[in-house]
Amino acid sequence: QVQLAESGGGLVQAGGSLRLSCAASGRTFGTYGMGWFRQVPGKEREFVAAISWSGTSTRYADSVKGRFTISREYAKNTVYLQMNSLKPEDTAVYYCALAPYISVSARDYDTWGQGTQVTVSS
Repeated sequence: QVQLAESGGGLVQAGGSLRLSCAASGRTFGTYGMGWFRQVPGKEREFVAAISWSGTSTRYADSVKGRFTISREYAKNTVYLQMNSLKPEDTAVYYCALAPYISVSARDYDTWGQGTQVTVSS
């Protein structure tokens, strides 16, 4: 089975940038899509971005479009989320996840990381 490990979260001022990383380990066969979701207390998990196995297809939530970029580094089995122009409303726990194919629905993802906290201050 695949294990996912997020890193790169932290505290940043509004307008700043962070890059989240998600390293996948434990599987070498097959293709899959990877995505980023975020969640705040009392709210449902929200889709942020997704990328196909090839990296040629991406999806973004309207709230982050133009500010966030998802990418893959195949040699490291890692997906990244570059977050620019961060806003206080971006504050959340960010999770990476794996699906059989690219999807914007959390129901299609069957493997999840532990999450990493992103806090954006005014």
